[in-house]
Amino acid sequence: MKKILVRLFIALVILIILGVVALSFFLDGAVKRGVETVGPMLTKVEVKLDSVNLSLLSGSGKLKGLFVGNPSGYKTPSAIQVGTASLALQPSSVLSSKIIVHSINLQAPEITFETDLKANNLSKILDNLQSAMGGGNSTNAAAESKASRKLQVDDFLISGGKIHVSVSVLGGQSATVPLPEIHLTGLGQGPDGITVAELTKVVLQAIEKEALQVSASAITDLSKQATGLTKGLGGAATGAVDKVTKGLGGFLKKN
Repeated sequence: MKKILVRLFIALVILIILGVVALSFFLDGAVKRGVETVGPMLTKVEVKLDSVNLSLLSGSGKLKGLFVGNPSGYKTPSAIQVGTASLALQPSSVLSSKIIVHSINLQAPEITFETDLKANNLSKILDNLQSAMGGGNSTNAAAESKASRKLQVDDFLISGGKIHVSVSVLGGQSATVPLPEIHLTGLGQGPDGITVAELTKVVLQAIEKEALQVSASAITDLSKQATGLTKGLGGAATGAVDKVTKGLGGFLKKN
């Protein structure tokens, strides 16, 4: 009898482990589908994710190959690319009304800041997101509904990133500068939590703010280089650079 009970206990433990593993595989696919379905609905740009690997036993996970495209009219191939992102969550919260995420770390993201000195790709994505969150039509309502799962994110870190600055009015000249570390804490710790859409907005706003600040000096240098290159090329070229210089003045005042 004792041996039977031991065997039943072992079998039960194995079944529980297999169930957790199966649920993890299900969640991996669900997260990937969610990102690739809801992401474009909210941002109006292409969003892809290569793979998700979550462990409900340890609460750790990795997301690989996040790609966020650019809005229509922008020429650079992407706005954001992240090779690897790691996270740690509270396993028991996965099936609750609010998922508790202890930490998220985006490692070495590649951010493209494309601007004509009047607008930029990141602000356009934010506008799209704000429009989707504001509702007003069935598509927006569906996107907000799917992104309404409540979260609590204790620590969100973006480190080791780069910003590729591209100035369309300078013929697409570009420069690469470091992205300062972005550290957000205490997101959604109230009883209402924070939705996926709201979290996305907070993170994008932080990225755009840093991009605007660090891009200013890079754009100034690109403008000076353009001025030097057009010397002696005639009035048309000089006039074009003068327009850029005026636009740069307005850009710097905004920041």
